[in-house]
Amino acid sequence: MMNKATDNISFHYISKGFSFPNRNQCKAFLLKLFRKEKTQLEQLNYIFCSDEYLLSINRDFLQHDFYTDIISFEMADKGHPSQGEIYISVDRVRENANLHRESFQRELHRVIFHGALHLCGYRDKTKKEELLMRQKEEEYLSLYFKQ
Repeated sequence: MMNKATDNISFHYISKGFSFPNRNQCKAFLLKLFRKEKTQLEQLNYIFCSDEYLLSINRDFLQHDFYTDIISFEMADKGHPSQGEIYISVDRVRENANLHRESFQRELHRVIFHGALHLCGYRDKTKKEELLMRQKEEEYLSLYFKQ
């Protein structure tokens, strides 16, 4: 049985030497994001891993042979509360933060919110979808970091 609302969001660490400060603040904000997007959330697991670990998932499950910063899996059937697994490459987030001259924490949260937005039904396969996804990421980053 869940003790508090944020208990249905968990962070797991496969990547060595990575720690995530302010986890509870982020969990509480994620609940707000799901509420604002009118998406029920049953369970959400974030798994922080290495490039190589995420590459193997990308190959095995999606038949994609390239590095990526995030892979989101919706585990629930359509019409049921979301149950997601979101894998994040800490290596790729760090590299993308440097590439875009962004802080690691801001880039990490962008990716965390990106995964949640996928579970809320947002896609990023077309230019139009990608533009909306970027707008939503920026909206939630602004809200989160002004707290």
